Amino acid sequence: MYGMNALFVYITAPDQEAARKMARCLVEERLCACANILPAAESLYWWDGAIEHAHEAVLICKTTEEVWPAFERRARALHPYETPCIVALPLTRGFAPFMQWIADETRS
Repeated sequence: MYGMNALFVYITAPDQEAARKMARCLVEERLCACANILPAAESLYWWDGAIEHAHEAVLICKTTEEVWPAFERRARALHPYETPCIVALPLTRGFAPFMQWIADETRS
């Protein structure tokens, strides 16, 4: 089946501008086929022993298992956070032509 090694990568960013910068680099460098930016997220989380509250942007990227190591390295290098949320979720089902497009448009 086409593109069965596709991944959705979920990344939180401090704001829309930072998310846009990361998305542009990751797409231009063919580390992901597409990046969606969701500009408004509200986050509550533990940091340094206290609950923090922040407004963030969310970046969702489509890539592949083969590209993941290079994607993760580059996303980490671009990210301003000390410990960024960069997590990959496997795509186990999807419209075959779309899944193949993800594979065709990415490379490490």
